[in-house]
Amino acid sequence: MNTHFTLAGIHLQLKRWPARTDFVNLQAWDLVDELLLTEAFRQLDALPVDERNALPVLLLNDQFGALSCALLARYPELALVHSSDSYVSQLACQANMQLNQLPATQLTFMNSLSPLPAAALIVLKVPRDHGFLGYQLQKLAPLMTSSQQFIVAARARDIHKNLLQLFNQTVGPTTASLTIRKCRYLHCQPAPGSTKLALSWPKIWSLPDSHLQLVNHANVFSGEKLDIGARFFLQHLPATKAGETLVDLGCGNGVLGLSALAANPELKVTFTDESAMAVASAQQSVQLSLPQSLADCTFLQDDGLSQLATGSTDWVLCNPPFHQQDTITTHLARQMFRDAWRVLKPGGKLRIVANRHLPYAQELTRQFGGVSCLASQQKFVILESERKR
Repeated sequence: MNTHFTLAGIHLQLKRWPARTDFVNLQAWDLVDELLLTEAFRQLDALPVDERNALPVLLLNDQFGALSCALLARYPELALVHSSDSYVSQLACQANMQLNQLPATQLTFMNSLSPLPAAALIVLKVPRDHGFLGYQLQKLAPLMTSSQQFIVAARARDIHKNLLQLFNQTVGPTTASLTIRKCRYLHCQPAPGSTKLALSWPKIWSLPDSHLQLVNHANVFSGEKLDIGARFFLQHLPATKAGETLVDLGCGNGVLGLSALAANPELKVTFTDESAMAVASAQQSVQLSLPQSLADCTFLQDDGLSQLATGSTDWVLCNPPFHQQDTITTHLARQMFRDAWRVLKPGGKLRIVANRHLPYAQELTRQFGGVSCLASQQKFVILESERKR
């Protein structure tokens, strides 16, 4: 795995997160990061030092800290604000700053639901989810003046008519540059007060054939309907007992834990996800649908299950992801399986839904010593493993 990052005289060691995934041959930055930094260096170098340090630089969607670390390595006195929906991104940035002995006091972390500050320079790495992008642009628009310095870049293949229209309708007139190493800049001219598009978040919708309602913030998967994997899983939820504990791992809007809680009001449920918007969505879903059970629920933004005690729960339910941003990978699921094994009581069980083609049965057998296929259909399987007594 390449960890040596070099750009414009800056030399850094950068690693992906989770740190335990040493078997993943992927680096912690990409060509879009390099493009954004090249332009940020150009603009910041042109400013007098007092102007450069008068307001912070606002970074949005700095996935593993490459933007934050490179800017602080070049400008140690610069104030940075790192805004992200991802707890893993914050952990990665912190770890890479420590690895490179960079000044932590210069960096402020904010989650995606927090108000954004005024900034001398805004650097936006276009996220994968365009609903989330629209949400971010609507938050940015009131902060911008006609002279606002705004650097935006994405992979060339991701820039299309609909994306440009989204920028035009939320920020102001926008055009794309020529392709530079398979990436492109977006040149935006902020036009304060000219926003033409009103995006309404969060979305609230009813679970089919149920009295339950679900809340989805902008960056939560399956924004206004039940995805087909979750629909299949809901047909095969475990029969839990009064007083048992259950974890909805990678909870999203909380549909699995909420449905389990509706079936057994005496269940104790922990909803956990690395996304701030997912955790907020799950909490609001419970508050809206089962307010009397809110006191029996815990909501955690976490990297896997790192905040839960060993041997503390009876059930873990999970619909594991098989991608990290645009990277197709099973390493996140592997981490989830390890974490589930650790937090389960002896005799406790992990139950998951998975695409049939993914090698999760082998992974569960390796971690737990065995696996059962409880149900299957053309696209998905329901798998269960027990932590041995």
